[in-house]
Amino acid sequence: MTTYLNALGVVCSLGVGKQAVAEAMFDAAGHGLQDLGGWVPEHTLRLGPVSAALPALSAELLHRDTRNNRLLMLAAQEIEAELRAAVLRFGAERVGIVIGTSTTGIEEATGSIAALGQTGSWPAHYQYADQELGAPAAFLAEWLGIAGPAYGISTACTSGARALLSAARLLKTGLCDAVICGGADTLCRLATNGFHSLEAMAAARCQPFSRRRDGINIGEAAALFLMTRDHAPVAFLGGGASSDAYHMSSPDPEGRGASDAMTRALSSAGLAPGMIDYVNLHGTATEHNDAMESRAVAATFGRPVPCSSTKALTGHTLGAAGALEAAFCWLALTDPQRRLPPHVWDSEADPSLPPLAFTDGDSRLPPGRRYLMSNSFAFGGNNASLILANAP
Repeated sequence: MTTYLNALGVVCSLGVGKQAVAEAMFDAAGHGLQDLGGWVPEHTLRLGPVSAALPALSAELLHRDTRNNRLLMLAAQEIEAELRAAVLRFGAERVGIVIGTSTTGIEEATGSIAALGQTGSWPAHYQYADQELGAPAAFLAEWLGIAGPAYGISTACTSGARALLSAARLLKTGLCDAVICGGADTLCRLATNGFHSLEAMAAARCQPFSRRRDGINIGEAAALFLMTRDHAPVAFLGGGASSDAYHMSSPDPEGRGASDAMTRALSSAGLAPGMIDYVNLHGTATEHNDAMESRAVAATFGRPVPCSSTKALTGHTLGAAGALEAAFCWLALTDPQRRLPPHVWDSEADPSLPPLAFTDGDSRLPPGRRYLMSNSFAFGGNNASLILANAP
């Protein structure tokens, strides 16, 4: 059974809404990164913040007031009519929600913990539930009046991708008739300080797959889909997942788990490797991830396949990345000009890695039905690959 991505709401450092994000993404010179202080003591970081004003929550939802939920609300507002129509059509019990995240309300909790240390008591507004990993899904369920399954997934940087995989399973098993799925993560000091302590942060704009690559830029984003069995312009053909558990934070150098996820995705979609027209790479611009992914892509496809990492445009949006980059595939499949996300870097290829066929601002999908893959790889050897296609 094929499922479809009937609607998309998206916000990231490139802009708010499908049109703004698409135009900024397809412009090879554009990006949403800024040099900001205050996130790591005595350091300025290149980050991808959302600069737009976030919506205020109603009085009934103020008990769920976090930046993460407001960012999620901004993405949801773009497709609110479609979401509410699904609830009205199928019934509140037949609509599910699956949201991938890693930060939820951690930034607000960090401030509350600091206040506890200074005053000896928790601030009146502090609620532990704000930082629970299911909080974004619970927030959307309350806002939309949904009574179906609603839960969060937190598998580090595959969270958003695995939310789409879980949504498809809810539809295929008959538990739901529509699922709101995606990911949301906001900038927070816990994450920025953690990656900084790992010496994984780039000093300037990240350079995925370059011989000069030296780490990530962190960004924030929310991407939200409505997935149903109803025919739509973009089909979600399936995906594959693996967990090689090679190391707590380093990937298997040969990319065996990553290649396994891609192979499983191809199998679930009923496709041969030669049928994939584009791969959105995880491409963090860290030494080990890019080396592993280059080897895994070369081993899986055995041929040059157009590909790019979009993290030099948005920063690495952590738990939202898998959903955001699936959204970029959705935008490519629905673009009248058939443009592909460009690979923005210094063009200094690493001679020690298998060569990849990187896209640029002139890259286009050929006419006809096309198949796109989106890769997400995470700490702990957690891997996920998704396949989207324009519907026949």
